[in-house]
Amino acid sequence: MARSRLTPEREAELYAAVLDLLREVGYDALTMDAVAARTHSSKATLYRQWGSKAELVVRAMRSSKPLHMDRIDTGSLRGDFLAMVSRVDDCQVEKDSALMRGLFHAVHHNPDLHQALRELLVEPEINGLHALLQRAVDRGEISADGSALKYVTHMLVGAFAARQLIEDLPPDQAFLRDYVDAVVFPALGV
Repeated sequence: MARSRLTPEREAELYAAVLDLLREVGYDALTMDAVAARTHSSKATLYRQWGSKAELVVRAMRSSKPLHMDRIDTGSLRGDFLAMVSRVDDCQVEKDSALMRGLFHAVHHNPDLHQALRELLVEPEINGLHALLQRAVDRGEISADGSALKYVTHMLVGAFAARQLIEDLPPDQAFLRDYVDAVVFPALGV
């Protein structure tokens, strides 16, 4: 879809408004009319720019999540994981925990949201993580035959979900560093 150009400032303003509305009312109650009113935009402009509520919401989420694992390359697996963890914004994770739980619930009833989350948020990060791990294999830091290699994504997603579920705490940098050292690296034979 061809998108007209928005200034980075206007796009950031729109995304911030979408995330605020999402936190206030949840995905199912969020409407393009409400976004248009909040952002002083027309609904037609929003649909022309993003195509759907699902895409707008996921792009807004992506804009507030500047991890971009595909850009992490310190030259070592440990360095890459520490860089990845250091990019986690503890305040933002805490702020977005309820939002993410709500979105994951909404995914079950909204196939377009599920598809947008996979395509725009999940798959790019998985691909970045796979590239990070492949570089570690290429450097000889981990074995390509290791049985845990294909489960690293699952381990990391599990860390986020389990911390909130078990301890009712968001997964902050300290927890993630400990988790990587205690679970991920031993599983990979590091």
